[in-house]
Amino acid sequence: MAGKSPWGSNPGPRGGNEGGEGDDPAPEETPSAEGGNKPRNPWLPGDGEDGPRRAANIEDLFKHRQARRGGGGGGGNFPRMPQAPGGKSWAPLIAIGVIAGWFLISSVHQIGPKEEGIVTTAGQYSRTMTSGLKFSLPWPIQSVEIEDVTSIRTDTIPEGEAEKLMLTGDQNLVDLSYIVRWNIKDLKLYTFQIGDPDNAVKEVAEAAMRASIAEVTLDDALSGSGRAQVEQSVRTRMQALLDAYGAGIAVQGVEIKKADPPEAVVNAFREVLAAQQDAQSDINRARAWAEQVTARAEGEAEAFDKVYAEYRLAPEVTKRRMYYETMERVLSKTDKTIIEADGVVPYLPLPEVNRRASSNSNREESE
Repeated sequence: MAGKSPWGSNPGPRGGNEGGEGDDPAPEETPSAEGGNKPRNPWLPGDGEDGPRRAANIEDLFKHRQARRGGGGGGGNFPRMPQAPGGKSWAPLIAIGVIAGWFLISSVHQIGPKEEGIVTTAGQYSRTMTSGLKFSLPWPIQSVEIEDVTSIRTDTIPEGEAEKLMLTGDQNLVDLSYIVRWNIKDLKLYTFQIGDPDNAVKEVAEAAMRASIAEVTLDDALSGSGRAQVEQSVRTRMQALLDAYGAGIAVQGVEIKKADPPEAVVNAFREVLAAQQDAQSDINRARAWAEQVTARAEGEAEAFDKVYAEYRLAPEVTKRRMYYETMERVLSKTDKTIIEADGVVPYLPLPEVNRRASSNSNREESE
């Protein structure tokens, strides 16, 4: 079905105004200024049509469409904010709520039982908060820094498996690893007096340890009793230095975890220790033998004192008894037999007889 063309009727193939069936009508002509007829502009309203004049380009069409949707620009598609009762905006109430929440968050502080808080006003110290529910002015007028002042903090020097060599009083090197335990004594001094108090504790501990190790020998540094002396000395020195700096730190204790010779000479050091142990064993054996000899000599001296007391009571009898006992002790170790009686054969095989008699008695005892 043929419809009306915006260009009017199209002339037939032979140029007539009337076309046959299926032919397009000729284009509608409008009078021109020169008196001729021209085709009608499709963007203008037709004859007898009411309505505004159509835009001459495609951009104006899109502008009119955006205007009909409720506005131009980029925000026409966003939903509008709901209004408060009475047609007022919610923005003032939201702003007041945000300010109240911020005031509550930055002004109320819960300080734990082991904690204290430092309050600063415009960067200057104001006061110290103790445990409990505390209040301050909101940030940025006042700020609060909370620290744990009761718990013991531990520093291991050196960290990890690094080697820390120190010089002893007898010019030997020892590899030390130790632990320092401390806590905060004054939070105000801890916060404002020293820039980096945690690092200051480590530096002071190393200085005190070097000074204390230089006062003892290598054996004292390695032994248990020497370690206790060094630990106490280091703690005393550290506390004196930290108090002089006003660090607000209390040293609770120092413990030497490792005290070994340097890694480069550890084998030679072990050989020296082995030699020292052998020497100590020889010294102990010599002392035991000396004690035995001394005890024997003391016993003989005591026996001599008894004999001398008897000698003073009966000199002649004592002399004779001592003579007999001495001769008996000496002649018992010889094979000679002396006989002074007359009519006795000068030689008798008494040693052989005694030897046979002793062997027979030993055989009988074994059986």
